[in-house]
Amino acid sequence: MDDRPKPRVEIWTDGGCKPNPGPGGWAVLLRMGTHERELSGGAPETTNNRMELTAAAEALEALTKPCVVELHTDSEYLRNGITRWHTGWVRRNWRNASGDPVANMDLWRRILDAAKPHEVTWTWVRGHAGNENNERVDQLATRAREVAEGN
Repeated sequence: MDDRPKPRVEIWTDGGCKPNPGPGGWAVLLRMGTHERELSGGAPETTNNRMELTAAAEALEALTKPCVVELHTDSEYLRNGITRWHTGWVRRNWRNASGDPVANMDLWRRILDAAKPHEVTWTWVRGHAGNENNERVDQLATRAREVAEGN
């Protein structure tokens, strides 16, 4: 068994659309020590929530070995879904409290699978409140959305 400590990674994610639904973009900043990596992408027709979830999935899927992760998001939907709601969804066979299928189930499952090998802390940050890294991923997501809409 490998007793070495797991690498520590800080992640910031963001996603959005304009209008919602409409063209969207997502972005990720991964930081391990002094090393940084940016990821981003977009879709011509999507929603804010799908872009927020895509960013988290892409971030966790980019990690190549088990890590201790602090993932920062300005999406309460993402943070609440992954820390509070998903256990009930799974227990109810991916149905919400009303009995309807969970929205964005494909992305929730993708995030849960990608998170399994890691120790993830989900940290909510207020968007557009001057957090340097949150502002950085917001700008990257905006650029990705503009590319997705052809600008």
